Amino acid sequence: MHWTKSFVTAITGCALSISIGALAQTAPSPTPLAQSQPTGPEWWRHAVIYEIYPRSFQDSDGDGIGDIKGITTRLDYLHDLGIDAIWITPMYPSPGIDYGYDISDYSAIDPLYGSMADFDNLVAEAKKRDIRVIMDFVINHTSDQHKWFLESRSSRDNPKRDWYIWRDGKGETATEKGQPPNNWQSWFGRSAWQWDEKTRQYYYHYFYVQQPDLNWRNPEVHKAMDGVLDFWMKRGVSGFRIDAVSRLYEDPDLHDDPYLPGHNAYGDRNIQHKYTDDLPEVHDVLREVRRVVDKYPGDPVLVTEADEPNVQALTKMYGNGDEVQLPMDFQIADINKLSAPRFRELFNEIESNLAHGQPEYFFSNHDQPRQWDRYGDGVHNDQIAKLMAVLELTTRGTPQMYYGEELGMRTTDPTRVEDVHDPIGKLGWPKEKGRDGERTPMQWDSSSGAGFTAAPKAWLPIPPSASKYNVSAESKDPDSIFNAYKRLLALRKTEPALRDGEQITVGNDPDVFAYLRKTGDESVLVLLNMSDRERTLSFKPEDLPGSKLTPLYSSAPAPTSISPAHVALPPFAAVVTKVQ
Repeated sequence: MHWTKSFVTAITGCALSISIGALAQTAPSPTPLAQSQPTGPEWWRHAVIYEIYPRSFQDSDGDGIGDIKGITTRLDYLHDLGIDAIWITPMYPSPGIDYGYDISDYSAIDPLYGSMADFDNLVAEAKKRDIRVIMDFVINHTSDQHKWFLESRSSRDNPKRDWYIWRDGKGETATEKGQPPNNWQSWFGRSAWQWDEKTRQYYYHYFYVQQPDLNWRNPEVHKAMDGVLDFWMKRGVSGFRIDAVSRLYEDPDLHDDPYLPGHNAYGDRNIQHKYTDDLPEVHDVLREVRRVVDKYPGDPVLVTEADEPNVQALTKMYGNGDEVQLPMDFQIADINKLSAPRFRELFNEIESNLAHGQPEYFFSNHDQPRQWDRYGDGVHNDQIAKLMAVLELTTRGTPQMYYGEELGMRTTDPTRVEDVHDPIGKLGWPKEKGRDGERTPMQWDSSSGAGFTAAPKAWLPIPPSASKYNVSAESKDPDSIFNAYKRLLALRKTEPALRDGEQITVGNDPDVFAYLRKTGDESVLVLLNMSDRERTLSFKPEDLPGSKLTPLYSSAPAPTSISPAHVALPPFAAVVTKVQ
């Protein structure tokens, strides 16, 4: 059963009164919703995924760098928190230019993180705690130190030459290399073409120079990468997060990309990646990857890094149910401000989209500043962090948390270019400080090493905020961000409406994002005040599936029951109520 409601707003002083149904004929109707949402027993429909950046989660051997044994020692923490799966960013052998995203061997473990035996033990111990392990599948490029590329660049007639994208330059002569083949730009600045003196051609790299792109038009590349999937599936992983999936193909005719106004942080002209992003052949690869993993039991899942330009483009990643189960929703993640109208608009688009796919929501990851900073106002950041936790964990979809998010970890950028690790920070300083700030060590306690390491110095500095925002301190504080997450994660497992319910947007208030989760006779109403002023909502009894609202969670003190006729929301309050 779908609910349709209309609202009229009257503002008196600082309070807002909403009367539902009274003036339905004059108020706008909510966006039409899809007729049904798919359901199924697959584990990932109800899972909470937790991203771990392995360098920064737990150091077990005192070298200042996190490792696999360290992750294993923290599985009980993750289980008690309520985590169902961990996505671990790359742990494969790598020169470390892009900290693991430049892979030199897809079928091994970097000794920096441990051994294959350590990995097998991690998978086994996670399984005992009903936690699944998701690997990062870096599908677009390899390291320039990978044996495939070393062979490819050894000569023009090497059998692996066509495993990468090589082209002659413009105006090349016997003595002059000429200009790059076209104007394509690297995501990290400058030309996307790198001259190779030995074989006198350019190779293409969407990202760093040290990350040459694989040529996905070569069937041998498909065969090799399918073998990588088989290798890890046989070791017990439960799926893959596919990196940079939209960049797999480029225009074979090398048309120039159109320029846009202005310049980026690296001083380059802004450009539209028209001929290097989202080519139709990407979907052929996604179907192929799905076929490979579907050979294995346990409902393996595919998550994609799909920063598509809009919800409609994002939903194409589902295919006809034969591509990806969980495309990461960058539209929601990148709103970057508390805006009830904008959240309402995008969630309505997602719920009414004809693909009917399972959404995958997140607000922080290893490539973007942490949500504590992006959504905070500098005064109420902790309150807003709890509000964002409610938004992430009570909407219909699979939530993806980033390590330390549950503590209110903040972005701690380097203050000097000499301290920067991330190459884009070195290249773009000071406009671009890189991604070190969101990758600092996990804050377990208030010790000098934050419980992360016994080394005198961690690979990235321990943020000053670790003295207050850490697991040890916050677990003892009932009002902490950590305990807010823990209560909300428990609610997801115990409330049928939050597990299986459809999501119905309620109202069009400029400051309050409200939605109903409903399944069968169970209904949960979520109210999020995204403003710094008190708001009061008034519901008529006949307009809700019950006459009483019983708080399940409130970021502010709340009575044991609330009358729908008068729901007072303090500034930045987040309230989850059962409708009875």
